[in-house]
Amino acid sequence: MAIGVKRIYEKPSAKDGTRVLVDRLWPRGLTKQEAALDAWLKDLAPSNELRSWAHAHPESWEVFRKRYLKELGQPAPSRALQELYGLASRRKRLTLLYAFKNEEHNNAVVLKDLLDGMKKPPTGTGPALAGASRLRKAARRPA
Repeated sequence: MAIGVKRIYEKPSAKDGTRVLVDRLWPRGLTKQEAALDAWLKDLAPSNELRSWAHAHPESWEVFRKRYLKELGQPAPSRALQELYGLASRRKRLTLLYAFKNEEHNNAVVLKDLLDGMKKPPTGTGPALAGASRLRKAARRPA
């Protein structure tokens, strides 16, 4: 599984594979057709408070990462993260799209690290939970 990170304002490419927007707000000046999205996971975006804080403190990347990972453990972001793990497990290529101007320090980079296994997912989330969820659903289906 190849995971890419790309600004939403860059032209879509066949090499992008599945395109997932991970921002809460729709990117300014972009139509849905131009965005060419396969999914928009708004709940994966940092809270408005954390996003505003990150814009005001660009030098505090590690603090942002820790706070964002903590937010991903909350119910709505956790469900969206499970959906992202599911998309990643079913595709050969996945591109996480963001609008933030800083290409090195943004929430899509944190999510890519999670998908690549570089960082431990927040408690109660992750690929193992996604697999367990599928097993529970299959067990509930009538035979």
